[in-house]
Amino acid sequence: MTISEESAPAVDAAPVLSLGPDELPSWPQWDDGERTALLRALEQGQWWRAGGSEVSSFEREFAAYNGAPYALAVNSGTDALELALRVHGIGPGDEVIVPAFTFISTSLAVQNTGAVPVPADVDPGHQCLTPDAVRAVASARTRAILPVHMAGHMADLPELHKIAAEFDAVVIQDAAHAQGAARDGVLVGADPSIACYSFQNGKLMTAGEGGALTFPDRESFDRAYLLHAVGRPPQDTTYQHVTGGMNARMNEFSGAVLRSQLTRMAEHTRVREERGALLDELLAPVEGLRTQTRDPGITTNPHYMYLLTLEGDRFGPEARDRLVDLLKERNVPACVNFPPVYRTDGFWAGATEDTTVAQLAARCPQAELIGARGLWLHHRIMLAGPEVVHRVAEVIAAAVDEVGRP
Repeated sequence: MTISEESAPAVDAAPVLSLGPDELPSWPQWDDGERTALLRALEQGQWWRAGGSEVSSFEREFAAYNGAPYALAVNSGTDALELALRVHGIGPGDEVIVPAFTFISTSLAVQNTGAVPVPADVDPGHQCLTPDAVRAVASARTRAILPVHMAGHMADLPELHKIAAEFDAVVIQDAAHAQGAARDGVLVGADPSIACYSFQNGKLMTAGEGGALTFPDRESFDRAYLLHAVGRPPQDTTYQHVTGGMNARMNEFSGAVLRSQLTRMAEHTRVREERGALLDELLAPVEGLRTQTRDPGITTNPHYMYLLTLEGDRFGPEARDRLVDLLKERNVPACVNFPPVYRTDGFWAGATEDTTVAQLAARCPQAELIGARGLWLHHRIMLAGPEVVHRVAEVIAAAVDEVGRP
């Protein structure tokens, strides 16, 4: 060792930016409201919907919240989608256009009916199914268009309805992320189509599992009720199974919990709208990081997830996965994006077009990019105070810079 090396002062490494383990709100959120609701359901002495009142009360309250005349509670968002398809008589030989970028339930529900999901590309900004992509794959066999309101951002329903009318098809909304969302002042349930929702553990309101549908008319509600209750009409006591169906009924405990969860939705949405806008502003200067855009017509986005995408040559093929790992290590709840549905084995286990992964990838370049380079952050980051949101942005910016270094 030389004298100069021995006498040189030590240089401390820059501290790693990280959130504390308890800085973010927990999820799910619950309090005495859920305790009281569960006890109320317990003390009814009737724990299924035919004998209790919690599920039917929740349906009325949820329908009103989403601007719909009718709602039906079921046991999952996947069952909600399948029921909506069956209400419209969709089955073998039919094609249903779905976003290539979505959770597998969107295409799986189609395949569960025997119909064929037809993946179409999404917008690179808001990441929802686009009318242009729908037109590119629509055909005489198209019976339905199934847009997903990705992370709470509503798809362009007015334009999709126009295309559906041209092909004598229907629109069914996958609103798993979009309780209380609105476009041009129209709530998701007020659109003249069936909308399907999820109450899985991570969703904006939850009973651990669960789902619902909202309906524009009594006829579709009545049809869905029969199908979700093994073909049995309400108040039937003589086993009059008037049609085929499935058992997708929600139990009274889930209904009670969801009634309490629903009371928080409006305030949670208000806070997430504010914090989401703040996070957009704070992350805008971060080179190579794209946040989800927002169409001017979006009145309310309840923000199920906060979506990010890496873009540019500074990021290698493993950068997204490394970024997610760094964020989780630093207590920012992050997850990789869904892969395009056709890049899962499950997609090919059901009915599909006569095509290949390579051909679908070629027609869905945005879904390919978002699936490979996109990630999402849990919506609870947008329930934190402004000072914590600033720290979240700092942690993200530092981690992006780290994964972008040569």
